[in-house]
Amino acid sequence: MEMTEKFDSIKSKVERRDKRSIWTFFVFLILSAALWFLVKLSENYTTQTAFRIQFTEVPADKWISSPDQSAKMSLNIDGFHTLRYKMIREQNRVVSIALDQVPYRLENANTYSFSSQYVAEQIAELLDISQSDITMNEGKVYFNMDMLQSKVVPVVLKSDIQTQRQYGVYGIPTLDPASVTVFGPKEVIDTVKTVRTELLSKINVNQSFTEIVPLNLLNGLIRSNVQEIKAEVQVEKFTEMDVAVPIRATDSVRVRFFPETMTVKCLVAIKDYASVAPENFGVKVDMKQLKDMRPLLDVRLETWPQYVQILNTTPDKVEYLIVQ
Repeated sequence: MEMTEKFDSIKSKVERRDKRSIWTFFVFLILSAALWFLVKLSENYTTQTAFRIQFTEVPADKWISSPDQSAKMSLNIDGFHTLRYKMIREQNRVVSIALDQVPYRLENANTYSFSSQYVAEQIAELLDISQSDITMNEGKVYFNMDMLQSKVVPVVLKSDIQTQRQYGVYGIPTLDPASVTVFGPKEVIDTVKTVRTELLSKINVNQSFTEIVPLNLLNGLIRSNVQEIKAEVQVEKFTEMDVAVPIRATDSVRVRFFPETMTVKCLVAIKDYASVAPENFGVKVDMKQLKDMRPLLDVRLETWPQYVQILNTTPDKVEYLIVQ
């Protein structure tokens, strides 16, 4: 029994020593790998690459007709920055060139160029390296830029304005500017008749307001020096009223209609209530039906004041009697 205990004690000491040896081996292995990795990362590497160029701040009357532009270069950087570069996905290797900040020049016809060092500046900032670590394959970047067609078109307000009960939009909203000059390829500009705004949405409105609304430039298919307009919307308190409008024949035939008036139910701003009169409305009877001797003639409201909102009219047909 005593011999067994001694044997177990010796075995336990050997196992502990073996475990310490294994752990010591792994620690030194990890340290060696880390040192090797640091040494490798501290060395310089030359990498050939290309970055796509995205043009911004293009003049409103021009467009880039060669959008798939790229610049090739060599990067002579250490392993740390090479690793950082490798982490950027190929589709994200893009530099933005603002044409209002880059001195570009006309080469011929519609071909322009600028120094490729402006691309190198952007990449150096992106990778946090020195610009001297970048060698551009070409001294210049060439791109094509064409003149756009232009047209002056009216602006149309796209809106969804919900007012409180008894309130309503008064008249047509005033837009400033009411028209804009748009630029685009001829095949696009020829189809543009108006420029709509983005949706102006309001709820529970009970007073007039002014809002700045962006223009909808068809997802970049067209351009304009104006990006937004000012919309002034008048809101007034409205009330319902009934107006009895006489029904009269416009032809030389003497006809008496039954009923003799059309009842027009409408909404009118309280400030205009006193100015609403039957003579502000015009009713038209379809006298061509009279020749066919129809028993009833169609009648409709033809004209009314711009500041009045029509709810309904009655009747839509009338009886008649020809007076000899």
